[in-house]
This record gives sequence, structure tokens and C-alpha cells, in this order.
Amino acid sequence: MTRRTCISAVALFFCFVVPFVLSGQDAKPGLLSIPEVKQFAPAVYFFRGQSATVQIRNAAGLRAQEGKLVLVALVDTSGYSHDVAEKYQGLLITEVKLNIEGSDLPPGQYGFGFTDDAKFRVMDVGANDLFLISAKVDENLRRPVPLKITEDNGSYRFYAGRKWVSLKVQ
Repeated sequence: MTRRTCISAVALFFCFVVPFVLSGQDAKPGLLSIPEVKQFAPAVYFFRGQSATVQIRNAAGLRAQEGKLVLVALVDTSGYSHDVAEKYQGLLITEVKLNIEGSDLPPGQYGFGFTDDAKFRVMDVGANDLFLISAKVDENLRRPVPLKITEDNGSYRFYAGRKWVSLKVQ
């Protein structure tokens, strides 16, 4: 190989290969973008013996250290029995240990729901309650949306409308 060909090959390598390799390493901890949420959120979610359609428009997530993810989304619960549908609103998938308002949640896949009286329930995939804790209500929230996550001084707020709980990555 001539010197000119060698220099051209090295230049092409740095122009095309290196940026591609490094792009996978810039995943900084923080909130996921809408395209990232669409990429990672499942289209359907298995819970209590059925698969429900995930409402991708009502999904959010965050990236923890080492690129590990936390995803939440509302699901269509119309096919579920009344007793399950009244307490199950969405999915919570975490690849890291979370602390939710003082309750620890190990990595895994869960169902969640906010009650009318501002409680937050987390269930295993068999619809067995793991914990029921008090949520907060933000009466000053200008435009509540069905579901979102916001950053809050080193932790995150997980909102469903005006109700929210604090998520801390462990």
C-alpha cells in the first residue's frame, strides 16, 4: 500500500468509523428523548395473564449510570377484569434498583397505578401488590399530562396527571 493510500484509509477510518463507535458511548444519565422512548418501550406488555397495548404517546423514561434504563408507560386495560383494571394503569420496567418515596424496588418488570385518593401502587406481573404508598399532588401544575418524568435535584418526579412520586436511582 502506498503512503497516500494508507493516509486516505486512516482519514476515512477517523471520519466514518470512530464517530459511529463513539456515538454509542455518549449515552449520559438523564431523561430519555422521545425518539429514545419510542425505540426502547415495548409495543405490548404482559401483565396478569394478558398482553395489553402500550400507549407509546404516554411513555417516558430515563437512563441511569452504565446506560441502564427505567421505562414507564400507560397501557390499554380494556381487556382486563374490573378488579385488575381499576388498579393497573401502566408498566414500569427498571434495569436498576429504585427508591420510590422510601420503598425499594429491585430491577424487574412491574405494573403500577395511581389511585383517586393519591396513592401509588406497584404490583408484580401477577397483579400482586408489592407496595402502596402516598403520592403527592401538584395543584400548581399548569398543564398536567397523562404521564411524564421530570428531573428534580438528583432524583426524578414521575407524574400521572397532577399526582407524582419521587424516583431515586440507587
